Amino acid sequence: MSNPNETPHPSKPALAARVDELREALQQISVNLLTERTGASYQAIGLGRGEFRLSLLDSPAIVTYPGLVGFDTKDNELPLPVQAVLAYYFYTSDGAPLTGQWVSFADLPDGRTYNSAFQGYSGNELVKAFGLKIDGFKLACEKGGGQATLVGDAAFIFYALPRLPLLVNYWCGDEDFPSSCKILFDSSVSHYLPTDVCAILGSMLTRKIIKNAL
Repeated sequence: MSNPNETPHPSKPALAARVDELREALQQISVNLLTERTGASYQAIGLGRGEFRLSLLDSPAIVTYPGLVGFDTKDNELPLPVQAVLAYYFYTSDGAPLTGQWVSFADLPDGRTYNSAFQGYSGNELVKAFGLKIDGFKLACEKGGGQATLVGDAAFIFYALPRLPLLVNYWCGDEDFPSSCKILFDSSVSHYLPTDVCAILGSMLTRKIIKNAL
């Protein structure tokens, strides 16, 4: 994670191999248990086959069973980083309740080592995009399905996955002090994703918000 402008994840071949390993392991877990742990819904479509349905950053996603391959609603296979997020979410989820306590990336397991890099391609990128344009930030978050909450000058909660909320907290600067922004996680997040995949998810949310402003 030496480059603060790059999202941290393994090379594509390594990531694809890891996703395949997770999918194989998930085939040994019952549909009922996966549904209970992840908060996804499940629809059977044949003997031993079906589809999990869930929302990923306010966009519907379909995950096949037993293959555990993610698709959008137009039957397009999702990009590899998104496949990794879904596979890790299904693999890691244990159904732990949310705590309602927001923590920074630095507070996650091993997060402090990579916090500067994460801030570089998440909160800092949002500040570059919006600066003092707090209304533009609010509009982009609302467009992306964020729920406004009373923290900082502007803050929005996004349910990135059914049991994984993210809080984007923005402080608008002035002529003397620059704006700042952080993405925070419910302290239960380690029950649903490993830290490096939280980084991928934070980067995905950042890009989504910025895209909504274009």
